[in-house]
Amino acid sequence: MPASLIASILLGLGVLLIFIGLAGALSGRDPRVSSRLDQYAAREDGLASPSGGQGVQVTSTLNQMIGRQKFAANLATQLARADLKLTVSEFVLLNLAATLLGFLFFLVLKRDLFLAVLGGVAGYFLPRIWMRRRQSKRIKDFNNQLGDTITLLANSLRSGYSLLQSMETVAKELSPPVSTEFERVVREVGLGLSYEQAMNNMLRRVPSPDLDLMITAINVQHEVGGNLAEILETIGFTIRERIRIQGEIRVLTAQQTGTGIIVGLLPFAVGLILYLINADYILSLFREPCGWAMVAMIFILIGSGFAIIRRIIQIEV
Repeated sequence: MPASLIASILLGLGVLLIFIGLAGALSGRDPRVSSRLDQYAAREDGLASPSGGQGVQVTSTLNQMIGRQKFAANLATQLARADLKLTVSEFVLLNLAATLLGFLFFLVLKRDLFLAVLGGVAGYFLPRIWMRRRQSKRIKDFNNQLGDTITLLANSLRSGYSLLQSMETVAKELSPPVSTEFERVVREVGLGLSYEQAMNNMLRRVPSPDLDLMITAINVQHEVGGNLAEILETIGFTIRERIRIQGEIRVLTAQQTGTGIIVGLLPFAVGLILYLINADYILSLFREPCGWAMVAMIFILIGSGFAIIRRIIQIEV
């Protein structure tokens, strides 16, 4: 089959996937609202609102198909941690579209199947890398705000507020992501969930050991009683000191981290440059068993070195 025909078919599929995703995103009715109300308010299926359009029907069908897969629950958790307003099916469509576009870009521009495959692989991983970076940044921002959050909770409790009112104060006074997460907790409690379940949902979205410590203290206080404001103040001081020490460690290990990243990526960058300059020269590695063995050994050694460097500079506080 000619390469131009393959490119045309893949381009058509990519455009179709993009339009399906846009149809679901721009439709008047969001199916996630119904699903979340079903979860929190325990609505009956017969009370569900009618479909809002063809785009919603397509997205709902894709959600049902993908929801049966094993990876769907984990991917939904990852999207929640990154605070991406996407369903699992929408992210899968975005992932497929990025893969096809990366493949077609190099296939049409360079007419090189090897580069096209690399472009497709890059297109597959780019949305996931973007999601992981959003998760890391969000968790880091949350942890940096958590000390002040606990102090505000303790002060609100001392002034006579209830725990729910203190959480409402945090949602109003502080900036995202802390305000967003506590607003969700308040909303979930208002929809009928218990404090423990709502807080555990927040911990699922923000997997932070400091947050886990705070939630455990609140749950224990609910069971056995005690001065919650004093407990939270002690936890807040501990968390602020831990964040300060972690910041000092990051400063001291920044050079080693940068060295590990540069050394790990340098062989791949040199190989790509050599391929663009003289493709036959670098492709000779893949024409002989000895070349494949060398490539495998390169991956093993680089991965081992990078893992060792990461292990050395990763200090638990």
